[in-house]
Amino acid sequence: MGERLAVAIVGSGNIGTDLLYKLLRSESLRPVAMAGIDPESEGLARARSAGLWTTVHGARGLLEEGPRVALAFDATSARAHVEHAPFFREAGVRLVDLTPARLGPPVVPVVNMEGSLDAPEINLTTCGGQATIPMVAAIRRVSPVAYAEIVATIASRSAGPGTRQNIDEFTRTTSRGLEEIGGAGRGKAIIILNPAEPPIMMRDTVYARVAAADLAAIRESVREMEREVQRYVPGYRVKADPVVDGDRVTLFIEVEGAGDFLPPYAGNLDIMTSAAVRVGEELAPRLHAAA
Repeated sequence: MGERLAVAIVGSGNIGTDLLYKLLRSESLRPVAMAGIDPESEGLARARSAGLWTTVHGARGLLEEGPRVALAFDATSARAHVEHAPFFREAGVRLVDLTPARLGPPVVPVVNMEGSLDAPEINLTTCGGQATIPMVAAIRRVSPVAYAEIVATIASRSAGPGTRQNIDEFTRTTSRGLEEIGGAGRGKAIIILNPAEPPIMMRDTVYARVAAADLAAIRESVREMEREVQRYVPGYRVKADPVVDGDRVTLFIEVEGAGDFLPPYAGNLDIMTSAAVRVGEELAPRLHAAA
């Protein structure tokens, strides 16, 4: 194992804390600092217990007082990210953005990561996009997709304040991601916060209108993409083979979280933190070489 790249986490909520545990397991990334704004934050307490430097003065505190890092993960909110991203750029710290702010190029690792690795910051679009855009891209590589629509259903208990504040950004960003990353001619996204008890797993429905519905080719491409996503999100599953009705393709996805910090039903958060680690691990050798 080579030297692990020192990295920081901005945001000590659910996503930032789950990301902490995934980074602690990484063979190429080493979390050394976490920035939050709540002195009573459980995430900051857990980070301190794991030996990380912490601050309650947010991104500013990290940049002004924290250990020097080449890469940081932003797990705050779209509004907060817009405010502090310029300071990271000025400091020469690369960012992986887990909010829907979309200042940097939007990335779904399994679809378009390679073309964005030189950008100052990389945006991980949304949880619904991380789950469904790979399937639209899988269909798109065997048949043009004129229209794609996704319905992302997540457990209400897995939607923290940041998620609820960002719902408008979610629908806009995911819709654009279906088009720009997935390759659909037009995209539409809907999110449902399901209050059922016990909480349900993250479940997504993907509808696509295609030019040539070759069922065998679509099924093979979808299953191949499922295996590619599972390399960094083991709980990602296509629940049944795609259904083709005329020019319409329908498929269903379930995402079970790894249970690092959050319960397994919070697959919507797990797929974001897993994607962030995947991008960070790809960046690590580049940043080591540039140091």
